[in-house]
Amino acid sequence: MNILLDLFLTFLKIGAFTFGGGYAMISVIENVCVEKKQWITHDDMMNITVIAESTPGPVAINCATFVGLWD
Repeated sequence: MNILLDLFLTFLKIGAFTFGGGYAMISVIENVCVEKKQWITHDDMMNITVIAESTPGPVAINCATFVGLWD
């Protein structure tokens, strides 16, 4: 499957079925991207979370952007 399509579908599912906002999605994003799909490492996820929280905009969208960038 195309990596961009896979990223899109993964984050579409996370966004559609997670309630509580961007901070609630961080643990789900880490579970999917680090443990299941192994796109990034745990250290990369920590860096992504810090960068996403310090940049303006929704945290979950920034995390999705940076996961695509790191991959």
